[in-house]
Amino acid sequence: MKFEQIAIKTTYFSLLSNIFLAIIKGLAGFFGNSYALIADAIESTTDVGASILVLFGLKYAKKPADKNHPYGHGKIEPLITFLVVFFLIFAAIVIIYKSIINIQTPHKSPKGWTLFVLAAIIIWKELSYRFVIKKSKETKSTALKADAWHHRSDAITSVVAFIGISISLLFGPGLENADDWAAIFAALFIFYNTYTIFRPALAEIMDENLHEELIREIREIATTVEGIVATEKCYVRKSGTVYQVDLHAVVDGEISVHKGHELSHNLEDTLKEKIPNLGHVIIHIEPDDAEHLSKSVL
Repeated sequence: MKFEQIAIKTTYFSLLSNIFLAIIKGLAGFFGNSYALIADAIESTTDVGASILVLFGLKYAKKPADKNHPYGHGKIEPLITFLVVFFLIFAAIVIIYKSIINIQTPHKSPKGWTLFVLAAIIIWKELSYRFVIKKSKETKSTALKADAWHHRSDAITSVVAFIGISISLLFGPGLENADDWAAIFAALFIFYNTYTIFRPALAEIMDENLHEELIREIREIATTVEGIVATEKCYVRKSGTVYQVDLHAVVDGEISVHKGHELSHNLEDTLKEKIPNLGHVIIHIEPDDAEHLSKSVL
């Protein structure tokens, strides 16, 4: 199964999970007098929108290369991630605003049964995070990683809500708004989490050199191909779930152009066979010549 298909199926899982939890949290918060749960429901609602964006981005990224996009459409992924970050920031602002208003308005303590709802949510969201983050590593998808962190942030905000409601129930009068303060703390965590999602996406857009391990693997595989003496420059940039490679390979300077062309194709085929998530692999053939190599920029 292609990496794009794995990522899309994983996003459908996130989407359905977030819809279900947004409903459960909203109802539990309303009937259980817990704004922390309602705040949690607000975040899950934004998660639904974020998952829809991620799904759109992954499907768009699957489109094959065309005349206007010769390297494919993978760059849509980090752009979608930026939108997901915006959703998170918006949700955090709404939660803080509503919490402050609620703190200033006298209200009853949350119902005790809301703790059981939160405990189940915490377990589910943490398991969801682990599932989605595993798939994001498997597919190398920044958008899927952002979606995974939505699950983790949801789990943490639920933990904070659990603590806030527990304090309110244990200490009674005077601390009815403990879960509102918990909601504010959760929102501050969401702000922090946006940076951990935003930074890798920015690096992908800017083609930062963050692929040293992959470059080492490419060099090692290249030298196992018969006729490839060594490698010189090797540049890698990420585009969606695939990596575009520009590699300079050193060969015997006395061979024919035809033979050099054949070696470059053998090398490209070998790299794509050994590393399935490579996209375009451009091979530059360099002669094994001491004078030439001394002038090359490694």
